[in-house]
Amino acid sequence: MKIKHIWLFITSMLYGVNLICQDSLTIEKNKDLKVFSLRLGIDLFKPIKTNLEENFQGLEIVGDLKINRRIFIAAELGSEKKTQQTEQLNFTTNGSYVKLGVDYNFFNNWKGMDNSLFVGIRISNSIHSHKVNEYILYENYSAADFKNSYFERSVINEGNLIGERKQLNSNWIEVLFGTKVEVLNNFYIGASIRLHRLLNNSQPENFGNLYAPGFNKIVDDNRFGASFNYTLNYKFPFSFKKNKN
Repeated sequence: MKIKHIWLFITSMLYGVNLICQDSLTIEKNKDLKVFSLRLGIDLFKPIKTNLEENFQGLEIVGDLKINRRIFIAAELGSEKKTQQTEQLNFTTNGSYVKLGVDYNFFNNWKGMDNSLFVGIRISNSIHSHKVNEYILYENYSAADFKNSYFERSVINEGNLIGERKQLNSNWIEVLFGTKVEVLNNFYIGASIRLHRLLNNSQPENFGNLYAPGFNKIVDDNRFGASFNYTLNYKFPFSFKKNKN
């Protein structure tokens, strides 16, 4: 993944939407106009992690639509590619995810402020694949050699277990707590912490679904997980005329 190209794409997208919003705001304001606001941004943590970790590539676009001073419709769309080594397996997960939900802002802004301190909920889904790159086969030594070592390891990188498991998906629900603070005109820094509860997890043949993009690590005896994000957002205000009865 070329981070430079990602940033160029995001900058171009934000610039284009901003021009459209500026044109819409040239309409003379009156009591029949109702103003909403759309914020779009990026999770800053994933590009940083992509540059720092050789075995990870990721990107997440975030957005929310302000319905009133309390309610926001929110969404996150992302993709991840991650290679991991467990005790016996080396595998690569590659896929995308979407999270849709609502945030409730319980912060009372002073006049002229537009910050938020919110709780929210997301219904989330990932579509991904797993590729088994290699696995370790443990073989017991004979009783005569047992005093010298417990076992030997054979690394297997071919055969029926090696290869890609496609069309996997996981579903989960997230409860989150976060904030967005305006640091410059229409620019916001945001952060949130999230608790996940796995609802459904498809299992590939002869291989456990150990990781889902957007959810992170999955273990058999625990259906809960956690994550966080740290975002940079830009607000695009727009307006429309209310219908008169």
